[in-house]
Amino acid sequence: MADAEGVMNLSIADTTRSLLVVSQFTLYGDTAKGRRPSWIAAARPKHAEPLVDAVVHELRSLGATVETGRFRTDMQVELVNDGPVTLLVET
Repeated sequence: MADAEGVMNLSIADTTRSLLVVSQFTLYGDTAKGRRPSWIAAARPKHAEPLVDAVVHELRSLGATVETGRFRTDMQVELVNDGPVTLLVET
């Protein structure tokens, strides 16, 4: 997050912003062959959902405001990406 001088020096804890945590396990698709992506290497929902829940629990225990999405649902999410930064968190 940018500070008063526009420099990315702040963490989410230094702001009043909230976090949106949604599992993106379907983005772990392998497109090396065939016409459709394969999600064989992605964690199955029964394993992945508790991992995402644990991350959300830890973030909230640190004082973060966290909104979540749901596995296997059709969601419409509106957001504004603020930054030139994308974070990829591998678990």
